[in-house]
Amino acid sequence: MKPDRAQPLPGSAGLWPERFTDHHLNRAESDVTVVAGILTLFYRIVPTAVAEGPAGTATRNYVARDSDGGRWFVKAYPAGTDLDAERRALELGQFARLGGIPVPMERQTLDGDLIAAAGGIAVSVAAYVENAETAEGGLSGDRWAAVGETVGRLHRTLARYPAGPPRRVPAREVCDVKRARQRLDRLLSLFAKRPPASGFPAWAREIAARRLDALPAAAAMVKGLPTSLTVQTVHGDLASPNLLLRGQQVAALIDFRPPGHRSPAWELGRIALDPRTVLAQPKWPMGLAEAVAAYRAANPALPAEELLAVPRLAAGYMACSVYPLAEAVDDPAAVTPELAAYGHNRHAAMAELCERLTEAEEVLHDLLH
Repeated sequence: MKPDRAQPLPGSAGLWPERFTDHHLNRAESDVTVVAGILTLFYRIVPTAVAEGPAGTATRNYVARDSDGGRWFVKAYPAGTDLDAERRALELGQFARLGGIPVPMERQTLDGDLIAAAGGIAVSVAAYVENAETAEGGLSGDRWAAVGETVGRLHRTLARYPAGPPRRVPAREVCDVKRARQRLDRLLSLFAKRPPASGFPAWAREIAARRLDALPAAAAMVKGLPTSLTVQTVHGDLASPNLLLRGQQVAALIDFRPPGHRSPAWELGRIALDPRTVLAQPKWPMGLAEAVAAYRAANPALPAEELLAVPRLAAGYMACSVYPLAEAVDDPAAVTPELAAYGHNRHAAMAELCERLTEAEEVLHDLLH
């Protein structure tokens, strides 16, 4: 998480309104200036430099250094973002933080808000997590248990969130094969209208057709899940880019989504069996067992049968997913080389999970019984 392209800023905050309308600045420089002004006027943070930070999926991020030498992570939301939903997401993260979960502190504006807007830019500001890296390199060693323990504590904390207590739902609502068929039919229909010739779109069309043909097998796999599963408030987007590690420990969880009830077992599988980990670690079933054991110790309320279902949930969810295949038609500009590589890895990881599903479940059965 090393920022670059730092922009030195004038020492006087009074210069900001003039720079705000300076049409001689290019867009990047102008945005940096606007962000600096928002920090000064709304957060009483006097920045000495602002740099573009790690890119988000749907946000443009910055790192600001203040006059005391501290650093702040600034998330800038694109036009059209539902800012009320983003506020709810930030509030959820702060609720988890109050419960002892490693979540960066959100800085409030002078009016006590979590988001400020000016000059066509809306931002939120959080403490910068120093000396940390994302989990995109995969889990290994003691990180398995550290992640399992942290996610267990997170789910135990969020079970008390005011949005509602945990409840049970039919397993088909978690892995919805019928909805997957509808999404794949729609996607293939769009591809048929404008057949892609090559590249990621052509690959995505091929994989979507194969996923559709494989849905009966996915439905059979889903039938192996418990009849019902627990759903509750969870992080909502607990993927490798949103898990920060420092050495073998969890440094922070970031980028919560607005409160919504989803399966905690699904979320545990989503992060523990991230495609990057599954493809990089041949002994991932044993690592998964370490994560599940640590999770169970931290959150004993989740039934053992649901923890046993973690790899099946992960495989079933990927088999029913159209992400990122659908980006090829829904948002072609979002198909970067990195996203295309992730799409290939996700498909390969799904095949690996399905192939070794029995092995993974046997390891977990020995652990949980």
